[in-house]
Amino acid sequence: MKNKRPDSTEEEVVAPAAEQAGNTVEKNNMAELEAKVAALTEQLDEARNKYLYLFSDFENFKRNVAKERLELHQTAGRDIVTALLPVLDDFDRAAKNDSLSEGMALIHQKIAHTLQNKGLTALDAKAGDEFNPDTQEAVAEIPAASEELKGKIVDILEQGYQLGDRIIRFAKVVVGR
Repeated sequence: MKNKRPDSTEEEVVAPAAEQAGNTVEKNNMAELEAKVAALTEQLDEARNKYLYLFSDFENFKRNVAKERLELHQTAGRDIVTALLPVLDDFDRAAKNDSLSEGMALIHQKIAHTLQNKGLTALDAKAGDEFNPDTQEAVAEIPAASEELKGKIVDILEQGYQLGDRIIRFAKVVVGR
């Protein structure tokens, strides 16, 4: 038999040793958990900062696009008005010189040329052509003078125009029935 203290039992000796070993394992687990929590907290902060940076960048982008769009609309209007100012000058000159018919012809030619340079083209419609509802708007129907004119254009009230590939005004026509 081993030497035992008379007042201690075997359980009293083993319990503190097990408790001390358990505390060491618990402390190691706590240290590992704290390290993992710290790493995850750091990753979360990093992700939050990236999110805030991207959000801020996107807001700036939206603001800049809106500002550029507004400037584009203002510039487009300014370009057409600037291009039409010589036409206004010609109206003034024609009114002063009393040569109205020559002045009107000159003004018509200038404005047509200016608008063509901006991409405006007239839709092709002539009296006697078939009515085309894709490019023309029938504003009236009149009895046809002959069988040939039924369903055909009798008169053009307003010329139709397209800007680029988009129709901006349909031709207003009178159709024979």
